[in-house]
Amino acid sequence: MGVASVSVISLAVLAAFSFLCVDGDGIPTTLDGPFKPLTVPLDTSFRGNAVDLPHTDPRLQRTVQGFEPEQISVTLSATYDSVWISWVTGEFQIGDNIKPLDPKSVASQVFYGKKKHRLVHMSNGHSLVYNQLYPFEGLQNYTSGIIHHVRLTGLKPDTVYYYQCGDASIPALSDIHHFKTMVASGPRSYPNRIAVVGDLGLTYNTTSTISHLMSNDPDLIVLVGDVCYANMYLTNGTGSDCYSCSFSQTPIHETYQPRWDYWGRFMQPLTSKIPIMVVEGNHEIEEQAENQTFVAYSSRFAFPSRESGSSSTFYYSFNAGGIHFIMLGAYISYDKSEEQYKWLERDLKKVDRKVTPWLVATWHPPWYSTYKAHYREAECMRVAMEDLLYNYAVDIVFNGHVHAYERSNRVYNYSLDPCGPVHITVGDGGNREKMAIPHADEPGQCPEPSTTPDKYMGGFCAFNFTSGPAAGRFCWDRQPDYSAYRETSFGHGILEMKNETVALWTWHRNQDFYNLAGDQIYIVRQPYRCPVETKVI
Repeated sequence: MGVASVSVISLAVLAAFSFLCVDGDGIPTTLDGPFKPLTVPLDTSFRGNAVDLPHTDPRLQRTVQGFEPEQISVTLSATYDSVWISWVTGEFQIGDNIKPLDPKSVASQVFYGKKKHRLVHMSNGHSLVYNQLYPFEGLQNYTSGIIHHVRLTGLKPDTVYYYQCGDASIPALSDIHHFKTMVASGPRSYPNRIAVVGDLGLTYNTTSTISHLMSNDPDLIVLVGDVCYANMYLTNGTGSDCYSCSFSQTPIHETYQPRWDYWGRFMQPLTSKIPIMVVEGNHEIEEQAENQTFVAYSSRFAFPSRESGSSSTFYYSFNAGGIHFIMLGAYISYDKSEEQYKWLERDLKKVDRKVTPWLVATWHPPWYSTYKAHYREAECMRVAMEDLLYNYAVDIVFNGHVHAYERSNRVYNYSLDPCGPVHITVGDGGNREKMAIPHADEPGQCPEPSTTPDKYMGGFCAFNFTSGPAAGRFCWDRQPDYSAYRETSFGHGILEMKNETVALWTWHRNQDFYNLAGDQIYIVRQPYRCPVETKVI
């Protein structure tokens, strides 16, 4: 190791030590770990209101006229100098005799600039319409409004831009909105706050989650899958908290696609100004005719796939200041011979930790959840990809899927490891399926192994543990050592990077006052102790 490397390492150690000593706020750090596993007892007095907002709620109503834009959202591109603006024009149709709108009938234009009344720049984009079709008598088909995606380029970092979207020739333009670009990438350059939320849905709990989230004034929102739960409904709009329980005889898993439009309208006050990055969850599968899946998800959101070298909406990457985010697909092939794995390896090789020191990975189903719900469901994905993420020293992993909160100690291959990532499950956004409560390590709660594989992806990789305290068993008989903190409650999280080696993670419960923390920890990188293996560079 050369003198320069030693100097860089010394500076990193000093930065972390200095910040934590000077801050002195009593918040624990991962350097204090591994922590003794903690389970916060279930608060039986709080259940929230996991009931979907009705279509009559004013926040879900269409308030524009003709081809004026609605459901407006901002998405980041791969780097700070570019964003996507997306919106919908025209009305959806649902029924037996639907006629798709012509995307070419309305232009996709965004007028923008640094001053509200001087929108001196203009960009054009593309538009599309998607259908959700069912080849069964009695089921209602759906065709969307015209969905527009426009990419703005040449933007300055950390700068507020005002914009107006639509078609100026009709005219059918939106009100003037604004967004702020990401800071430029660098070891001391970070967004102030990043909100992380999963399994959001569109319930009264969702409204509480979003209210709490907005009070934290984030610069970016990461949604780790399961968006609006349109697939909890029949095509006639009848919903249930458990689709398979209520509608077990349907010939195909139906959806009620207008829930997507309702969700876009509800979220617009937030997503029209704060960029939102989404990765697919199992509720976005949405089977339809000709074995098509994920059509609404892939159509409604813009993704920096092409900009990050990906050919898929299921996996992509982007920078947010000195953080490199990797969004992975758990519902598309991930084995070493498949394109997603090859893309991931290429993407990781390109990461310069001197520019983006933090490496954060996100996908929907967790690898390290100790709840009975979805226990070890994504084991095949873990077996395929964990070594690669570990070798490149991923710092933090965010997941959803399990409707509760859990934070791990640093872990790799089910063992405590100071160089493993911290895995955080935030599938507690508020959806109508309600909360996950039993833990797999509680008496009588360990699931039968054959029931655990993900039904969509198939495969079986979850076997009994061969070593450690749970050797010979499928589940631990106590809270596993790798599980640091778990609690069943609705909420969201906030990630704040303090410098290139220290990040503050805060989880907020919905039932608490807005400024209270349910769980809080400083996550400290140790690049001197956990370097990226030179053999994989």
